[in-house]
Amino acid sequence: MKRYGRGRAGTYAAGALVLLAAATGCGSGGATGSGTAGGAASAAAPSAGTTAGRPTPAPAGTTPGAAPAAGDAAAWAKWNLKPLPPAPAAPADKPVKLQKTGPVPVFSDVKTTDKVVFITIDDGAEKDPKFVEMLTDLKVPVSMFLTRDIVKDDYGYFKPLQALGNHIHNHTVDHAIMSKVAPEKQKSEICDAQSALTQQYGTAPLLFRPPYGDGANTPALNTAVQQCGPRAVVLWRESMQIHDMQYQAADKKLRPGDIVLAHFRGPKDLKGETMTQMFGEMLARIQEQGFAVARLEDYIQPPAS
Repeated sequence: MKRYGRGRAGTYAAGALVLLAAATGCGSGGATGSGTAGGAASAAAPSAGTTAGRPTPAPAGTTPGAAPAAGDAAAWAKWNLKPLPPAPAAPADKPVKLQKTGPVPVFSDVKTTDKVVFITIDDGAEKDPKFVEMLTDLKVPVSMFLTRDIVKDDYGYFKPLQALGNHIHNHTVDHAIMSKVAPEKQKSEICDAQSALTQQYGTAPLLFRPPYGDGANTPALNTAVQQCGPRAVVLWRESMQIHDMQYQAADKKLRPGDIVLAHFRGPKDLKGETMTQMFGEMLARIQEQGFAVARLEDYIQPPAS
C-alpha cells in the first residue's frame, strides 16, 4: 500500500513503509486499500461522548431531513454517467445516536435497510475545481475528512463543497500513524486539527477518522477523540481504486449502509487520471449495483445540547 504523499516530504514516505503490510486506507495512486480497519464494530450500539459541534446546516433552499437532490439526467450525461437512484428521505429515527460523554463508537457501516451507501473522501491533497463543478451538477452528497496540514494552503477550496451541504470532519494534523505515536501526540493531532477546522469552516467536526484506520479501536485513541470533541470514529467497508473498488466482503458486493472510502487525488497519484474521472468510476460501480448515495450525517443523531 502506497501512501498519499508520494511527492511530499520523506516523513510521509517513512510512515508508508510502516503500514505497508497492514494495507489500510489512505494510499496513493488510487490504491486506497480497505485493509482491516473497516472490520471494526458497526454503528448498531454507539456509546456516549463529550460535547461536539453540530453538522453543517443544509444550504439555503433545502428542506431539513429531505433526501439529497439526484441531479438531472442532462447533468449526469455531461459527465458520461448514468443517474443513480434517488436517495430516500432521511430517517426520522436515526440509526446512529451519539452521546455527549463517554467512549465514542467506532463504525464502518450504518445499520439500515435503505439501499444506500455513503461516500467519504479523505485528506484533501487534490484541489481540482472541476470536482466542485461535478458535485454541483450531480448533487451527490459526500463527507470530507480533512487533514489540516494538507488543506491549509487552500482552506477555501472546500468551502463551496461545504456550501452544497457536505460536512467536514477531522483526519488529524499531519496524517500521523496514530498507534505509533504517544498518547499526547495523538491528542494534539486530533485537537489541533479540530480547532483549525472549526475556525475555518464554522462548525466543529462531529466525526474523526484515523489515517489508515490505524489504532481505531485502542483506548488511547478513543480517549484522545473524547478529549478533542468528535463523537465517533468512522472507518469504511469499501475503498475506491482508480477504476474499481476494493471490497471487504468476499462476494465483492455493496451492502445497505456501507461506508465507502475515497481520496482527494489527482493525475500524479491516479496514473494520469483526474479526480473527476476516479469519482465517476466510483459512481458507476455504485450505479451498477443499484444503490443510491445518501448523506452519512442524515443517518446520525448528534448529541443533545
